[in-house]
Amino acid sequence: MPVAVIEETDLSRGTSRNIRKTILPNGLTVLTESVPHLRSVSMGAWIASGSRDEAPEINGISHFIEHMVFKGTTSRSAKQIAREVDTIGGNLDAFTSKEMVCFNIKVLDEQVAPALDILADLVLHPTFTPEELNRELGVILEEIKMDEDNPDYLVNEIFTQNFWKGAPLGRPILGTKRTVSGFNQQVLFDFYASRFTPSNMVFSAAGNLDHDTFVAQVEEQFRSLAAGTDNPISRDCPAVTPHITLRRKKALEQVQLCLGVPAPRVNDPDRYAVYLLNSMLGGGMSSRLFQTIREDRGLAYSIFSEVTPFRDTGSLCVYAGIAIDKTRQVLELTLRELSRLKEEAVSDSELKRAKDQMKSNIILGLESSSSRMANLARQQMYFGRFFGVDEITREIDAVTPESVQTLAQRLFTPDALALTLLGNLGGMKIERGDLSC
Repeated sequence: MPVAVIEETDLSRGTSRNIRKTILPNGLTVLTESVPHLRSVSMGAWIASGSRDEAPEINGISHFIEHMVFKGTTSRSAKQIAREVDTIGGNLDAFTSKEMVCFNIKVLDEQVAPALDILADLVLHPTFTPEELNRELGVILEEIKMDEDNPDYLVNEIFTQNFWKGAPLGRPILGTKRTVSGFNQQVLFDFYASRFTPSNMVFSAAGNLDHDTFVAQVEEQFRSLAAGTDNPISRDCPAVTPHITLRRKKALEQVQLCLGVPAPRVNDPDRYAVYLLNSMLGGGMSSRLFQTIREDRGLAYSIFSEVTPFRDTGSLCVYAGIAIDKTRQVLELTLRELSRLKEEAVSDSELKRAKDQMKSNIILGLESSSSRMANLARQQMYFGRFFGVDEITREIDAVTPESVQTLAQRLFTPDALALTLLGNLGGMKIERGDLSC
């Protein structure tokens, strides 16, 4: 039986990759990349909304639903799901982020049909029974406690909540004890119905598969999912609060530091420059912060920087775990490196090293069907098109020392800096004037 489609596109032009997209009549986008030399197939159902798309009173519901779909469907119990996945040698997983939820499975190419049947069942037919809901509530409350006991997680959470203060982007992905405790079956089904719609979903797969055959299998599984009304999610770009937050926690042996600034959105023209800037600042063992603070002075075991981009904004943050009496010195050295990036253009050799590292990471990622599958879905959701390796490489190579310096001058302004310190801080005080760079 031929597959009914409303749009089909070959995305391989200009690349060496066999990538195709089909949009089914109900609006579901299906993406595949055929990689015949692999023996695996990875597939995922991606929902284009996450914790930032929740109302304050139901904060954490996306993550709760992610857990609950594994607790039983109309045709499978939680135990049956686990047994069937193990029987086909599959790896079934899921995650929730600020802007998406993903359910994915990786199997041998000969197990595509049963794997797709399990994955579709999870996404399409959850039951959210009150008994399982109450049981999972206890699990998630323990997960919240566990993360609050993790200083690495906690410093990031405190920083984020104050950085985008009062905005949905600043709320925790897990929710809070108060919001999560208020969920019931009807609340879950109402939110599920509003988000798990074909127009808000991408189904991607990569590995040893045939596009037409796979699309026919997906259509068979998902044809029952009604198109529904197109109700786009409204998002406002959140305002940034350049805060200084000192959270005292005597039980910690180290001070956790998070220093950050606003950064370009995920599809910003400067995205390659900011990734390279981050790499040189604290993205690896040869980075300036690692060499200066760990290797040269031995002030920290862990220090790194990280870019976190979203649809409309982003952040670039430096993280470190340090002794209380080394905190000011590490902060001053970090600020000094930010100043250097503003005042002096990076050398050609340093920039080349960062470019080579970035290009290598991209190429190495192509060795995994899972990363190819995720790459397809993310590019579709954030860009609506596919960027080949050659195109990305050209964009990376086009970044110059001058463009990195210009970006650093724009990002690293004292008024934009936000700082969170967590630990046994004693009487430590940090003023805005201490954050000059």
